[in-house]
Amino acid sequence: MKDPYFFGYGSLVNTKSHDYPDPRPATLNGWRRAWVATRRYGVVLLSGVPAPGHSIQGLIAAVPGADWAALDAREGGYARLPASEHVNHALPRTADIAVYAVEPEHVRENDSHMILLSYLDVVVQGFDEVYGEDGVQHFFDTTDNWHTTILDDRADPVYPRHQKLTRRQTELVNENLDRLSAQVQQRHEATLPPKF
Repeated sequence: MKDPYFFGYGSLVNTKSHDYPDPRPATLNGWRRAWVATRRYGVVLLSGVPAPGHSIQGLIAAVPGADWAALDAREGGYARLPASEHVNHALPRTADIAVYAVEPEHVRENDSHMILLSYLDVVVQGFDEVYGEDGVQHFFDTTDNWHTTILDDRADPVYPRHQKLTRRQTELVNENLDRLSAQVQQRHEATLPPKF
């Protein structure tokens, strides 16, 4: 049996946050990203959203033995959906590919939920290392809901897979947030979400 693959478009692009084999750049057609609040967590998650005519860059990697249990647990706020027909990749064969997304019925409107900066940092580091600075800008430009408040938790990260960024990677995050006029709230000013 050939191993299936996942398509990651957020933190899974950062191979420092997982050890799944055979990571390769790939593109998911007919989708965008969006920051969404859910019933499960007290923070905002990055989700894929179907969007005809759009495409997003990301990463595919193999799931050995089709053992999805650990990845399903990591992506607990998401549903695993078939995506093979929508992914362009350089694999020498066809592959079963899945993508994780928050199902529409689990999305909620909640202005009190925030994006964790430690989470965003991991995503941007991944895009920088796979696609370079142009890929980082593409990530920001193909992601919606930047009006959502961002919690600056860098000094004491809430995100469990946080990473240390280079100075330039930190600048890339900050420069793009400034470009998009995103609102960043300091941690001491906010009620903290639980660790997840």
